[in-house]
Amino acid sequence: MATPDLIFLHAPSVYDFRREAILFGPVSDLVPSTPVFEMYPIGFTTMAEYLERHGLRTRILNLAVRMLDDPAFDPETYLKHLDALAFGIDLHWLPHAHGAIEVAHIVKRLHPHRAVIFGGFSSSYFHRELITYPAVDFILRGDSTEYPLLVLMQYLRAGGDLHPAATGAAARALEAIPNLVWKDAEGEVHVNPLTYSPDTLDDLLLDYTHVLRSVVRYRDLASYKPFRNWLRYPITAALSVRGCRYNCVTCGGSACAFRQIHGRTRPAFRSPQKLAQDIRRIGEYSRGPVFILGDIRQPGEDYARRFLDAIAGYDKPVFIELFDAAPAEFFQQVARALPNFTVEISLESHDERVRRAFGRPYSNAEIEASMEAALAAGCQRLDIFFMVGLKEQTYDSVMATVAYARDLLERFTPHYGPRLIPFISPLAPFLDPGSQAFEQPEKHGYRLFARTLEEHRRRLLAPSWKYVLNYETIWMNRDQIVDATYEAGLRLNDLKGAFGLIEPAQAAATDARIRRARQLMAEIDRIVATTPEGEARRQALRALKAEVDQANLSTVCDKRELEIPVRGPRINLLQAAHTVISDWWQSRFAQRQLPLRHPPE
Repeated sequence: MATPDLIFLHAPSVYDFRREAILFGPVSDLVPSTPVFEMYPIGFTTMAEYLERHGLRTRILNLAVRMLDDPAFDPETYLKHLDALAFGIDLHWLPHAHGAIEVAHIVKRLHPHRAVIFGGFSSSYFHRELITYPAVDFILRGDSTEYPLLVLMQYLRAGGDLHPAATGAAARALEAIPNLVWKDAEGEVHVNPLTYSPDTLDDLLLDYTHVLRSVVRYRDLASYKPFRNWLRYPITAALSVRGCRYNCVTCGGSACAFRQIHGRTRPAFRSPQKLAQDIRRIGEYSRGPVFILGDIRQPGEDYARRFLDAIAGYDKPVFIELFDAAPAEFFQQVARALPNFTVEISLESHDERVRRAFGRPYSNAEIEASMEAALAAGCQRLDIFFMVGLKEQTYDSVMATVAYARDLLERFTPHYGPRLIPFISPLAPFLDPGSQAFEQPEKHGYRLFARTLEEHRRRLLAPSWKYVLNYETIWMNRDQIVDATYEAGLRLNDLKGAFGLIEPAQAAATDARIRRARQLMAEIDRIVATTPEGEARRQALRALKAEVDQANLSTVCDKRELEIPVRGPRINLLQAAHTVISDWWQSRFAQRQLPLRHPPE
């Protein structure tokens, strides 16, 4: 079996999640992963393909999935028997602050002379603090690190020192790598300028066939699963953009956050033809849905039209996002091109004042007209998402949002059937670093309980998601945010059962989970209030572990409510095998002729 040059490692949110009793709550109910956030970032796929295209060997190891799938899986033993020039660890979203750093310590202890490289949004934001951890050798800042990572790996492959003397050829080589943070032999930190931020995504390939080839190469399907239940529900993503034109107050992927953290002054888009090609490529071997990341109207109407022309006739399921209201003509164009489409709208609140304060300025009338148009055009599903913990939002406002969801169901269900599906979840566990609310909390009515990376890392070990939260607002404290979330979940679950969106047994099971989660929250609060920190508290909390683990999954809604039907075999194994073999021969031929790439202009 070939030894890779770089192994990408994805850690669970909390490394000790199998041992500790932590009521994670509904923090992951509306994403495919579990509360340990085992879904690795899409950047693993683009970086791995980019390095392989330039003659390097890579491997992805989803430690979080392996730990979930097998209670006896020992990450340390497994990592001890691996080797590579470098280990790349993502600290993308902040909920991985504990697991990512713990895994780095383990890797450095087992492989002290191998490079440990960090990347991701949170790595970029906290780079000056993160580089001080002894286990961290390098950090690559920015939202597009494919090229800088390639140059760093070529430096390591040529025998470059991990921590060279501050003067000399090795130091000069490191100084020339854009976006790199590194330490010299004396421990002094060097932060290279953030100069690599490509204007387009056309130099990338979101090529999942690379993943298929790697599964065959390393005979290791378990480590490549994007999330625990992916084989049952093989949803994939297509990347249309890095960056954003919008400035939602709590979002770490907003325009101002991209500007501050990544030096990106405007979004970089993938060409509409290449985006369509990516989706068709996925459809060659998968019947699962494709989620297009980013509103395809962000670059303008012409971009959306060219994409829909290029993808026309693709009949497998596709999710599209709306960031604001869209005209009826748009949905008619989508329906002609993508007859099996689902629309997702993050409405945030029924209250236009709250929504405007959040950063979405459209009115209820405008977005409801878009809902009507999407349903009339034949969208398979219309998912509407609301949030708890927003600026200017009160407990009563959250309850009014649930009442608004009833109004929507009463209006649309009789005419279009059970196709409009509302969801609600808390803004949890953290306000995103780089967002306006994190940078100027007082201005936006937030109170922060954690600022540094280390403070967030420690909070993740708190016994329930109420204590993990790094914020409260002047309109709702943490107790009220928790109570509003559970009560809204109960009421919305009742609505879904009443309108036939979910089966009665499913509604009853969700109701029971929410009520038990509330009871467990109260029991945890009692232990925290009456038992001093220490071994006695840990033992009292661990006595609840079995029940806590049960309550952590699908709290305010059953995660399966997010899924659309996938009929027939999920993965076309014959086509996948043909694709792997074909691409293997093509890649061997291409690598013999491929020069070192310079960053695109």
